[in-house]
Amino acid sequence: MTPEAMAALAARAYRHGTAWSATAFADTLARPEALLGLSGDAAFALGLVIADEAEILAVACDPTQQRQGHAARALAQLHAAATGRGAGTVFLEVAAGNASAIAFYARHGYVVTGRRRGYYRTPDGGREDALLMVRALP
Repeated sequence: MTPEAMAALAARAYRHGTAWSATAFADTLARPEALLGLSGDAAFALGLVIADEAEILAVACDPTQQRQGHAARALAQLHAAATGRGAGTVFLEVAAGNASAIAFYARHGYVVTGRRRGYYRTPDGGREDALLMVRALP
């Protein structure tokens, strides 16, 4: 999936916050520590691995193809790539008001370990807390 396709997918998928630009995706993918899980053109999971820890930076699924396992497959690929590169844990931040994403991550073994107050800027100029979620990798 190209950075342009990722940006277009994220723009359709993100209802909480602002989607990344194609340049931001390209810059992240160019980093040697980048991780990418895909489910065809329907979903992606993008992250980084540094030492023994991975961070998920973005997950997006085409809204017309949600609840079909695409995001789960992309996330599983990212987990496998992170494990293969020596990561023992993976973490992410998710908007505290994004109940569907929080439930998705919980179904995949993530637990809430903290809160970052005012972490996200909202479209109306306000701030929203992020929940920090973590899971162990096999």
